[in-house]
Amino acid sequence: MEWIRDWVERSGYGASLGVELASLSETAAGLRLPYRDENTNPGRALHGGCAASLGVVGGQAVARAALGPDAAPFHTSGLQVNYLAAAIGEEVHADATLLRRGKDMCFVEVDVATSEGKSIAHVTSMVRGRFGAKPVRLQRARGDGDEADPGPMGPHVGGMPFTKARGLVVEHMTDAHSRITMPGDGANEDLDGGPHEGAVLALLDTTGAMAAWAEVGPGPYKASTPALQAQILVPPRSGDLVAFGRVFQRDGAVLWSDVEVAAAATREVIARGTVIYRIVT
Repeated sequence: MEWIRDWVERSGYGASLGVELASLSETAAGLRLPYRDENTNPGRALHGGCAASLGVVGGQAVARAALGPDAAPFHTSGLQVNYLAAAIGEEVHADATLLRRGKDMCFVEVDVATSEGKSIAHVTSMVRGRFGAKPVRLQRARGDGDEADPGPMGPHVGGMPFTKARGLVVEHMTDAHSRITMPGDGANEDLDGGPHEGAVLALLDTTGAMAAWAEVGPGPYKASTPALQAQILVPPRSGDLVAFGRVFQRDGAVLWSDVEVAAAATREVIARGTVIYRIVT
């Protein structure tokens, strides 16, 4: 199992977050994430991308143990994250459990909680082992006309601890649309090469939230992400990423944002999803 421990703890992204593999079998895994300022939003609240990342890492750790190294490369074909509460300045743990193993897919449930047992997030994922299959043809992102107006909030987003650690840059954030770039190497890199799936989800989560803010505008509001759904279409390839978000539905304080994450050089979509965001006065 050491090859899985190396993937969890020694990738650029895993090491940046500080993820530790506490236990592992073919049916379960335990993860520990010590508190670090660089994993937070203002107010020392754990960034939602970290909780989603624990879901990805836990799901993949179990799937890799169940399917074995010959099933590589792996990717999280489907993911549902429900955010239940905030972790403020505290360590969190994740317990991943195999629900079902198929020929090339594993279904995994991950519970994220504080050391005191407060539930933070519930994640379900479908992880696929490609068994060396050739890469598939990818669709190009719809894009947004390449406008460059970060609006009044955009310049401040990259300065928050977690987004700063990821190197996120808001290029566009107006009229219910957002576009954010992220380097795919260094602290965002997977041990297998290319951007880490956790970093991809962090970019997707942030882009969806910023599209919601671009719809509502700045103000004395409280905001949070109740849930997100994502599909990582292929094992992320090397290179920088760009994400495009747009609000496609609003119901009062609740907004739904569609997000496409693409390779910056080719605009080929490697992941997509929906971020459900809530902004209240």
